[in-house]
Amino acid sequence: MDRSHHQKAHRALRWIITGAICIFWGLQSSETVSAQELSAKAVSDSIERGRDFLVKKQNQNGSWPVPGNTYQEGMSCLALMALINCGMTAEDEPVQRGLKYLRSLRAPKPKGTYQTSLMIMALAAAKDGKRDLPLIASLVQRLEKSQVKTGLDAGGWSYGPGMAIGGGGVADRSNSQYAVLALRDAVHAGVPVSLKTWKLIKQYWSSQQGGDGGWGYQSRAGNSRGSMTVAGIATMVIVNSMLGDELEINPDGTPVCCDQKEADESIERAIRWMSSHFSVGSNPGVNSWLLYYLYGLERAGRLSGTRFFGKHDWYREGAAFLVKRQSQRDGSWRGTGLESDPVLGTSFVLLFLSKGLAPVLINKLEYKTNQQVNLKPGIIPNWNHHQNDILNLTDALSGRPDWPKLLTWQTVNLELAIEGGGVQVLRQAPVLFISGLDNPQFGEKQVTILKQYVEQGGFLFAVDNCNGAGFDRGFRTLIKSMYPQGEAQLKRLTAEHPVFRCEYLLDAESVELYGVDVGCRTSIIYCPDDLACLWDKWMKFPPKDRSPQANSMITRAIRIGTNVIAYATGREPPNKLDQEELANQGGAQDQIERGFLQIAKLRHTGTWDAAPRALRNLLKALNQKAGMIASTKTPTLPASDPNLMKYPLLYMHGRSQFSFSKTEIATVKQALENGAVLFADACCGSEPFDRSFRQLMSEMFPTKQLKRIPVSHPLFSEQTGYDVRKVRRRQMEVDDINQPLKAKTLVVEPLLEGIEIDGHLAVIYSKYDISCALEQQASVACAGYIPQDAVNLALNIVRYALLQDIAYKKKIDGIKVD
Repeated sequence: MDRSHHQKAHRALRWIITGAICIFWGLQSSETVSAQELSAKAVSDSIERGRDFLVKKQNQNGSWPVPGNTYQEGMSCLALMALINCGMTAEDEPVQRGLKYLRSLRAPKPKGTYQTSLMIMALAAAKDGKRDLPLIASLVQRLEKSQVKTGLDAGGWSYGPGMAIGGGGVADRSNSQYAVLALRDAVHAGVPVSLKTWKLIKQYWSSQQGGDGGWGYQSRAGNSRGSMTVAGIATMVIVNSMLGDELEINPDGTPVCCDQKEADESIERAIRWMSSHFSVGSNPGVNSWLLYYLYGLERAGRLSGTRFFGKHDWYREGAAFLVKRQSQRDGSWRGTGLESDPVLGTSFVLLFLSKGLAPVLINKLEYKTNQQVNLKPGIIPNWNHHQNDILNLTDALSGRPDWPKLLTWQTVNLELAIEGGGVQVLRQAPVLFISGLDNPQFGEKQVTILKQYVEQGGFLFAVDNCNGAGFDRGFRTLIKSMYPQGEAQLKRLTAEHPVFRCEYLLDAESVELYGVDVGCRTSIIYCPDDLACLWDKWMKFPPKDRSPQANSMITRAIRIGTNVIAYATGREPPNKLDQEELANQGGAQDQIERGFLQIAKLRHTGTWDAAPRALRNLLKALNQKAGMIASTKTPTLPASDPNLMKYPLLYMHGRSQFSFSKTEIATVKQALENGAVLFADACCGSEPFDRSFRQLMSEMFPTKQLKRIPVSHPLFSEQTGYDVRKVRRRQMEVDDINQPLKAKTLVVEPLLEGIEIDGHLAVIYSKYDISCALEQQASVACAGYIPQDAVNLALNIVRYALLQDIAYKKKIDGIKVD
């Protein structure tokens, strides 16, 4: 077949695909997102409109208008908190004015429990250096002093001195929960709260939980309510974390992690109440304060690690309900009663939407064992021996430099995942944490779904509880069951591995970690030491009488956990809905075996299959997001194979040095001269691959050179598919084995280089990683584009490669295209 014939065939194929893409984009532009198809973009657009409304309503002095000026300080604090959680910082002018207003207040303002609590929360959220710590400390003292100390309501709060509204001096769950939230935020800001205060709080809430598992408004009044039950869930999680357990040390210096403990069932009972009474359209048990309840629902779900109340995805259902009810006129929300005030209503909603959208960093796996069946009531199950381990690790990571300011976690039931959605359920977090004392005894279905999770970009982090031989033996058996042919094995990680320097510089000799390499990275890491026991004991402000040895052990364990999670996520986990979208894309089945578009992967002498699922994931994305019919069965051919001439697109990547023979160079060159396009990238920005690829191009095209494709090129514009003129790229700043690894994510113009033949791009090359990101396996040690942007960039590359020589109103081989 001569060159002219090849070019006509390629052009005909591109013309067919052009029609398909144009039809798809035309349809897509006319559609609107329904509530059932809630997306991160729909939520972020809604948040932006609500935030703009609050900014417009702010008074010149930094406060917000309130009818009758009642509770103006508290309402202003709530609005300020909403702006901050929507992405504004102390450097933004509206936040600066709001803080200036709060700092101008003089005693006795703010008055009462609500306003004092909200002011602490607003100042803590701003994180404006340490300048507000003295003010926060004085407000904390005021709150601790006003706590009820004796009687039935000991541990609770009333409206406060001079604010006897609706209940006199009797404590209620609403005031009390806001005091607890404020004290927690103060602790995280750096202001200590006495253990006596926390113990009284636990006494108040645990002693007054209803027999049905819920909480009412006051000890002497009413049935269980949704708003008060979600308050109880959040409060019990907070107080358990703040009280913690003292770390005892064995005579040999090891931590005591295996003492028999009884489970605190108060949270589980409350979650069961919420599961049976769940609603997003009403406040269960009382016909008022809906938006106030939804903000409480967000806290309860996020802090307790609960994704579903019963079968209800609280965030998705709540967000869909609220986005649909936003005012199209001004972007506000209005409820009923006092919530009809748009500043109050909008503030509550924005706090729900923004905080609930926070990235889910870790799924903690709930699973069953034979031993669990015989457990006595109240005994902690095998999977949850250390109840606050992941809660505390997530808290320790939230807000650290280069990490998101708010991170969340959740539990995921393995059996329910198998029954109700498969691997997509597990993939709603980038890390799956597995721990236990006994052998987990995973069966065939469990092994299959865990393997699928890893293959689709997930990361397994396992820890042996109590250094028990049962879990260690069982986890090693799991790896052998996942990879029975030995294609991936559990091996001790050596000092060269980046996990030992992702955030802290760890001693690989004293930190025993084992890993399994899958695709671009180590996708499974196992620690036989009980790190979770020490995470469980972590406290923001440890007791003064805790021994230096215990503090040192806990700090070391947190640092190990930090490094592993940093390695697994790149410190950039997607927000909740983006992660769900990625999970759905990755979990889609291969439905097209023989589409009219096929891409051939080139084999070469280097690591030619470093990201084995990258091309398949790209082809799936073409089918799902671009309306194309691309075969997800990808042939892999040696570069010398004459069959390369059949394919319009060739793809290659790698992580190591490689070379082509003269025959291979000639074959690939002929395919490109006949109209094919070569799309290549260096996995994780590999310098050896980059050097080899540049050498290959100089040998293949001695009179041409790789040139940067300008960002003004149609390849990067919406004309081709997505606007990718600005993308997020992780760049290494420090990559020295003797120093902590340091990477930074930049918003930059994409850097692609190309070679033209007869006026069309025959080679499109990225020196920064795209392939590992397509597998969603890019780690903090991987220099390249983050997954969402890598997918869009790759889709544009494929579209442009196929469409570049199709031009309207131009004759192609005698055919006029209009």
